[in-house]
Amino acid sequence: MKRTRRTIPASQFKARCLALLDEIGSHRETLIVTKRGRPVARVVGVGMQQGRSLRGSVTYHGDLLAPIGESWESER
Repeated sequence: MKRTRRTIPASQFKARCLALLDEIGSHRETLIVTKRGRPVARVVGVGMQQGRSLRGSVTYHGDLLAPIGESWESER
């Protein structure tokens, strides 16, 4: 199914929000909400987001909370 993109002013989005959310979810649309002609938000269906998996992207560098062995003084 092809994803379509359309633009709507914020005032119309506010008035028709619930119906627009239903449309976006069922028709795989992207909706750009504008204020005074400038885009301010993008509304997409949850299943449409194309993110990559974060599996394997975290690197372990040891215990971050353990003391580091440096001595230091503080002012009181």
